Amino acid sequence: MSQEFRTTQGGLVDRGTPLSFRFDGREYQGFRGDTLASALLANGVLRVADSLRLGRPRGIFTAGIEEPNAIVQIEEPFPEPMLTATTVELYDGLVARSLRGHGRLVDRPDPARYDSTHAHCDVLVIGGGPAGLAAAAAAAASGARVILVDDQPRLGGSLLGAGEHLDWVDTVAAGLAAAEETRVLTRTTAFGYYDDNHVIAVERRTNHLGALAPAHLSRERIWRIRAKQVVLATGAHERSLAFADNDRPGVMLAGAARTYVNRYGVLPGRRAVVLTTNDSAYAAARDLAAAGVEIAAIADLRPGPDGWAVARVHGEERVSAVTLRSAAGEERDLDADLLLVSGGWNPVGALYSQSGGRLAYDPELGAFRPDGNCRQALLVAGAARGSYTLGVCLAEGAAAGERAADAAGFTARVIGLPEADSAAGTPPAAVWTLPGGDPATQFVDLQRDVTVADLARATGTGMRSAEHVKRYTTAGTAHDQGKTGGTLTSGVVAGLLGVEVGALGTTTFRPPYAPVSFAALAGRDRGLLFDPVRVTALHGWHVSHGALFENVGQWKRPWYYPRDGEDLTAAVLRECRAAREGVAMMDASTLGKIDVQGPDAGEFLDRLYTNLISTLKPGAIRYGVMCRPDGMVFDDGTVIRLAEERFLVTTTTGNAAAVLDWMEEWLQTEWPQLRVRCTSVTEQWATIALVGPLSRTVLASVAPGLDVSRDGFGFMTWRDAEVAGLSARVCRISFSGELAYEINVSWWDALALWEALIEAGAAHGITPYGTETMHVLRAEKGYPIIGQDTDGTVTPHDLGLGWAVSKKKADFIGKRSFSRTDTARPGRKQLVGLLPDGGELLPEGAHLVTGAPQRVLGHVTSSYRSAALGRTFALALISGGRDLIGQTVWATLDDGLAPVTVTGSVLYDPEGTRRDG
Repeated sequence: MSQEFRTTQGGLVDRGTPLSFRFDGREYQGFRGDTLASALLANGVLRVADSLRLGRPRGIFTAGIEEPNAIVQIEEPFPEPMLTATTVELYDGLVARSLRGHGRLVDRPDPARYDSTHAHCDVLVIGGGPAGLAAAAAAAASGARVILVDDQPRLGGSLLGAGEHLDWVDTVAAGLAAAEETRVLTRTTAFGYYDDNHVIAVERRTNHLGALAPAHLSRERIWRIRAKQVVLATGAHERSLAFADNDRPGVMLAGAARTYVNRYGVLPGRRAVVLTTNDSAYAAARDLAAAGVEIAAIADLRPGPDGWAVARVHGEERVSAVTLRSAAGEERDLDADLLLVSGGWNPVGALYSQSGGRLAYDPELGAFRPDGNCRQALLVAGAARGSYTLGVCLAEGAAAGERAADAAGFTARVIGLPEADSAAGTPPAAVWTLPGGDPATQFVDLQRDVTVADLARATGTGMRSAEHVKRYTTAGTAHDQGKTGGTLTSGVVAGLLGVEVGALGTTTFRPPYAPVSFAALAGRDRGLLFDPVRVTALHGWHVSHGALFENVGQWKRPWYYPRDGEDLTAAVLRECRAAREGVAMMDASTLGKIDVQGPDAGEFLDRLYTNLISTLKPGAIRYGVMCRPDGMVFDDGTVIRLAEERFLVTTTTGNAAAVLDWMEEWLQTEWPQLRVRCTSVTEQWATIALVGPLSRTVLASVAPGLDVSRDGFGFMTWRDAEVAGLSARVCRISFSGELAYEINVSWWDALALWEALIEAGAAHGITPYGTETMHVLRAEKGYPIIGQDTDGTVTPHDLGLGWAVSKKKADFIGKRSFSRTDTARPGRKQLVGLLPDGGELLPEGAHLVTGAPQRVLGHVTSSYRSAALGRTFALALISGGRDLIGQTVWATLDDGLAPVTVTGSVLYDPEGTRRDG
């Protein structure tokens, strides 16, 4: 249970609060303030996983969000995969296990809450390191509204890892906390930068509390922040070098080792060799030596007479020795359990790139940094722009905060900064690979197991683009998104191609900057709040009478009403017979209903529909089809003219919102001069379809004041009337081909009307029916359902609805497309009927083919058993279908082919004599 690699003093952890945790089945201890990674190192656990592709042992490589190796799965208190051990804050009772590059999705609902919020500010500062703190303090001093976002549990950034100026950090943090117009968000990662300084961040609110997390608090929160000015102080990531066996446990970034010593009081090893291209590794070596780590040697790759480099790394489970080779070829073997590497620093430019800025290669830094020409109102300060000395970082941060506040309309004030070194030091060397060893063991992207050999193979195939190489090798596509290996990849590829690194460039940075859980992105928009269950006013009646439901859009619609012993087939056949032979009724309230009003309403609908609407008289109804600009059917329905300047448009259930959005898009963006207003009234009107030869009799009994005679109430007209004592609008519309009425009443009157119709029709055997019966009835008449009998490539002419396309109108959406060669060509798929010769029920979606040689003609769109026809039938889209009527084609079944006869799409009452009773 002892933490043998924990220093006796120092660090920022709370040594008075020990925490117990389990990793890969073993019990360990750490302290509050540890990460899982630092606690494992304190217990001497360096190997944390095997690599994804090659299964090589891997150890902790970094100390932060850029970690490529230490990917773990939390098991308790709730399973969560693909987390970096370097960012998981330790809590008592934590149970975790190592992962080999991929995790396991949980098989039970997440009990935690997630939410989101919006925030506005004058200045947003991203990054709580020295530059970010100075920027936030300067902006806050002006009185501006400031938000500071940092992904660590406490402010300080690189100063926490260096153990420097922590008193100043605490003073600034206290001042920001006390500032009335300033909000500090720790444990918060900004992961997306969008137009108009819209930044999205995720705050981890209770992840660090484990089982002690209050149930009423959200585990994570998405912040959608809109800022007048943004300061990016996102720091820099240290990178590695490509050399043989550079992936062994015990190979660690030098800056990470320094962080483990100073911030966590942990020794990552006992005896270290340091390999570097820059000055920063010397500070790490000094701090490790002061903590008790023996520094065996420092190999500096910058040009010099005594230059040494790593030739070989020894050890299997972890580093056991390092062989150095001098420029003259002399070799020296050194016992070591730790190899610290610093191949340079990469400014964190992901958010800058997302904002629209470009990253330019700076040969003096040996890295890509922001070019300073971003189109958005943002400033970059500190290491994020390639300034690595503390004094410069502080000065740039303060200046950026002042400029941002000034640009937001506030008067900037000078703030005090601690004294810090601003000397430039010795320039770094841009080194990417070291000679010697097998290129197949020289790793560039540790998480994807991408080696120099893999990159050479990619360039050998002729690839010259960083993006192409990325996709060929998968370098930079893993959990860490190439944070430590991205620039290294560009450097190695440039060397292989013999081009400048700056000319090759980097791959594209896209949100999210760091992984974000789907639960956090969903927030409270889950379950009923994500996809609300919409029910009609009659839903309770349907439930109490045994209806089974299907989801149509967001609506729960009665599917069918089984009686004792009935399955779907028997129930639907019974319901169909009632509609064809007697009287039946259906809840049609879910049909979309849009009230269209205004002096130009007729003109507007003429432009939307393929046929004329403006000539419709008040009291009349017309069927209409809408097309997209490409001439393909978008939706269909009826239009009721209520008054000279008012129409009621009905749409399909699933397309109600889409049609309203379509109307608003054209009104607001293309035809703003039209004086029209559109309002959804779907949930204001309940609609009951009364269908069948006896429907007139039933309606007459509950609406004695309404003339329901054939001559008095014609097809495709409507009347206002009193039905069952309720104010109603009755329409003579039929989607079944039978005599039918659609009775519309206020939503709260629906149940009273339904029960009155049930009572009035009881003597005639009135039968409620559901959507499956509706589908059968309409298919028998060849009425298409948009989205089922269409697939986005179907015109009205293909559906046999050419009669609904006006030849008189000057224009409507899609008209020009009807004259295109492809749209007018013969052989297009057309809607036809099918009669299976063997009586099979064809599966919907089944392919239809010719004989020998076989050629695919189309597919089945709808398939049913018909009580009226006494057999099975189907509708299908077939190439040149109407020319094939009477001929035989074959439907593909699981066990072979079935012959079917092509017929017209109207299989029942083609003369339409039953429509008027």
